[in-house]
Amino acid sequence: MAPLLDLETRILIVDDDPGIRELTAAFLTGHGYRVDVAADGAAMRAALDRAQVDLIVLDVMMPGEDGLTLLRTLDPANAPPVILHSAIGEDIDRIVGLEMGADDYLAKPANPRELLARIRSVLRRARGGSGSGANSPAADRQLLRFGGWRLDPAGRQLFDPDDVLINLSDGEFRLLIALAEHPRRVLSRDQLLDLSRGVQAEHFDRAIDVQMSRLRRKLARPGEADMIRTVRNEGYLFSVDVVRR
Repeated sequence: MAPLLDLETRILIVDDDPGIRELTAAFLTGHGYRVDVAADGAAMRAALDRAQVDLIVLDVMMPGEDGLTLLRTLDPANAPPVILHSAIGEDIDRIVGLEMGADDYLAKPANPRELLARIRSVLRRARGGSGSGANSPAADRQLLRFGGWRLDPAGRQLFDPDDVLINLSDGEFRLLIALAEHPRRVLSRDQLLDLSRGVQAEHFDRAIDVQMSRLRRKLARPGEADMIRTVRNEGYLFSVDVVRR
């Protein structure tokens, strides 16, 4: 069966290895994506200036500006999702990449089909899931409301009590949904992994604490108690009431 074409989705492959660039680009093109390639940071920036990119597959180990350095230069409010691709598969490298805002991390050598599956998964999450729900007007969608905040799971948006849009990474957003859908209940790290990462939970357990800390800071408001409480030796608790409407 021919692959389902997705020619409106543009993927940028950033890797200093020309063989990996060409093979990855050919594989993804064969599965219906528009693919651009870049050998270094300068070429990546030029590609981003040239066209709107929906996702970046970014090599970590590159001479000069490495992948983590390039990730740090991206504007989190406007940058596309990023999958880090690295020959180093240590947990600490995954955690650092996720803490810096990457949406996923895949160790080399990777089966091209696994990369394809990760790309599809990240794109679905970035677009608010499959189906028409993400494209429907916000007024027609159910929101999660707590303490004056509004969380739109389908639209992937969080607004504070002053109606300011709060930028969250993909991991932070999914953790917040998991907490808000289980208010006033202690969730262990394993439960949070199951709820927010599902089958991709492997290697992300130590990243939970990092992302939870970042999420807590973004939800903090002067003079108000933290909405996320750490329960020693048990996990985390979302300490506010949540209304779905």
